[in-house]
Amino acid sequence: MKSSQRATEQQPLLTTVPIAPEHPRYPRTRTFSRIVTIVLGSGLVYIALSLFFFPKWVPYGSNVVSCLSHNGWHRERVPLEMLEEIMLLTPQEDQARVQSEYYTSGPHLGGKNLSQAIYTRDLWESYGIQSEIVTYDIYTNYPKSHRLGLLQAESSNSTIGTREIIDGHNYGLLYEAALAEDVLEDDPTTGLDDRIPTFHGYSSNGNVTAEYIYANYGTFLDFEDLLSKGVNVTGKIILCKYGKIFRGLKVKRAQELGAIGILIYSDPGDDGPITELKGYKAYPEGLARNPSSVQRGSVQFLSFGPGDPTTPGYASKPGAPRKDPSAFIPSIPSLPISYADALPLLQALNNHGLNSSDLGEQWSTGGLYHKNVTYHVGPAPGIVVNLVNQVEYVVAPMWNVIGKIPGYMDDQIILGNHRDAWIAGGAADPNSGSAAFNELARSFGKMLEVGWKPARTLVLASWDGEEYGLLGSTEWVEDHQKLLSQKALAYINVDVGARNSKFATAAHPLLQDVIHAATKKVVDPNSAQAGNFSTSVYDVWNKRIRTLGSGSDYTAFQDFLGIPSIDMGFSGQDAISVYHYHSNYDSHAWMSKYGDPGFRYHVAIAKIWGLIALQLSESPVVPFNATSYTAGLGEYLTHIQSSLNVSSSEYPPHNQHHPHHPHHPHRPADKKRFLHHLSRLEHSIHRLQVHAKEFDARAAHLANELSKPAPWWRRIVLWWRAKTINQQYKFLDRAFLYKEGLDDRPWFQHLVYAPGKWTGYSGATFPGLVESMSDKNWTNAVRWSEIIRLSVELATKELH
Repeated sequence: MKSSQRATEQQPLLTTVPIAPEHPRYPRTRTFSRIVTIVLGSGLVYIALSLFFFPKWVPYGSNVVSCLSHNGWHRERVPLEMLEEIMLLTPQEDQARVQSEYYTSGPHLGGKNLSQAIYTRDLWESYGIQSEIVTYDIYTNYPKSHRLGLLQAESSNSTIGTREIIDGHNYGLLYEAALAEDVLEDDPTTGLDDRIPTFHGYSSNGNVTAEYIYANYGTFLDFEDLLSKGVNVTGKIILCKYGKIFRGLKVKRAQELGAIGILIYSDPGDDGPITELKGYKAYPEGLARNPSSVQRGSVQFLSFGPGDPTTPGYASKPGAPRKDPSAFIPSIPSLPISYADALPLLQALNNHGLNSSDLGEQWSTGGLYHKNVTYHVGPAPGIVVNLVNQVEYVVAPMWNVIGKIPGYMDDQIILGNHRDAWIAGGAADPNSGSAAFNELARSFGKMLEVGWKPARTLVLASWDGEEYGLLGSTEWVEDHQKLLSQKALAYINVDVGARNSKFATAAHPLLQDVIHAATKKVVDPNSAQAGNFSTSVYDVWNKRIRTLGSGSDYTAFQDFLGIPSIDMGFSGQDAISVYHYHSNYDSHAWMSKYGDPGFRYHVAIAKIWGLIALQLSESPVVPFNATSYTAGLGEYLTHIQSSLNVSSSEYPPHNQHHPHHPHHPHRPADKKRFLHHLSRLEHSIHRLQVHAKEFDARAAHLANELSKPAPWWRRIVLWWRAKTINQQYKFLDRAFLYKEGLDDRPWFQHLVYAPGKWTGYSGATFPGLVESMSDKNWTNAVRWSEIIRLSVELATKELH
């Protein structure tokens, strides 16, 4: 080794040697690994999102929809077009007739129709619909005995043959009311041995004798007319006509004014042109009202709270605490009577007291002038009536039948009809709806046979106890209010499915589009019979959609929980035959001869019902119309503003005070402040209308995008947006719930819709506001305008 290369002690043992960077031996492997990681990760994210966030069904085209099921990867769904075809082809007239005959063949009062509940459950089960009977223990009444006698105080020279002593006074009997409907040879169920007596549900027990007065329809304003003319109601028995308002409110107002009993009859003057006076023969020979027909019904104070009157706001389960029901049912006795039984009472008032012509045009609608009735108010000196009503109050089981077709999503569309009736018949109310309902269930069964599973869950409900006060439906809603508030999308009710050919509906504006779409797809039966198969129900319908009030099973859904609802049927005006409402003559025989002879409209309503259910269940984007709803809010407010420029007589006074709004006399300053708050509310509604229009446009665009093929990552984005929009639609109406409820009737919690306080059937809009205005309580009107405005602002945020 050369000396120059020799190491010295100062040199390090190791030296630093520069090394070039190592070239990757497998340059493509790392890129591939990253791609695999991304793909697998995305797939796992997709699965997780599909399982926990998105519907288990996603569109791959306009006709065929695949879904990710709970048990497997993909499964072909039944096209909506095929489902609609099944819905249009399955219901049959002969099947509807069979169902109608079954339900109307015997009595089926609320709480006394278990055999029909079992039949309905078993029938639905046979169609593949999982069904159960759900029972509630409900406070109700049943008839025992009754009596109505027209009496004259006896004098020393009286020649009346039959005498009575009542409360120590001597009377002669002028007339003993039959209080029963004639048995008709042509109508078999009118002669059943176990037919139900004439009575009022929730009527009070009593035996009262007193002078009586005629009170027209017994409305709030009718009683105001009498009071303004100095007619004393205290201690009297009231005789009034059915019509204009819910019968229970007639009893309530009479009771408040000190009356001790009330009689209600059906006057042929309300039957339009179809009367014996106009040349029509009475049923069964003709189309006019049978003189002995009686309208039974409930006299519960329906617009103050439906359901079991001892459990307001909570379900009537065994052991549930029960409250005093006096705020919801009468304390004076009442009886329903026929106009044949009313005639002697009306004639006895002739030339006594005021004449109806002295009280305004609204008092001049009587139809018995040709029967020697002058419609005097009375009282007639020495003439009294003895009214006896004996009923038994019990806590009785009532049976709802609940069927369920589980969907891929938990959101629910609920379909309902009640079974119970006041009579053996009920061919129109409610069992035309029941017959159609079973044909709808059979159609769903056909869909299940071809492998259908709905996108959203369908619930079928056959209610009991509706006639007494919406008992079965209200208790079920109160029992499940938390679940329904989260899951229910809509409720579709059919009560009277068919009693003529005139389609009629009341509905939440959010649902108007689905009604239009369904009626356009169903051929009008009368047109088809005439050979015109291109004319739809929509084409012959007047297109009027009424505001929901009360009187059927949608009430708890709409007015208590804010679930958008529809009530519909072929039951409009301009019928060709008088309809004997709640009478023995609402029978299968009447339906077969006059109401819907071929049962073609039973089938038509079943089809419309089913098509609406399919739209709501199968549409990827909920087919609601927020623009229509907000336009309605504007119209309601405009009506209120217009009414400020006219007499407040449009609204009867609601002179019951509430701790939130002590009554104040009319003060111009308060009214001016109220007008300012109305302007603020108007501005808020306008903002909501703008947002609603934009929101509906986004929803329509999204629905269009979802109908097209798209890669999986695009579907994830679209479904995320659809889920959000659907939730916003679902909860939009909930924004208008006010948990403290309306003044004097806290069970009603919807700010926009409620039954009119003194009408019951017809709907009121912005009821808290309108009732404050009618009282000229501007301080409370300001309060309600602010409550509504804050809800409008909440709804606006809901649509952001």
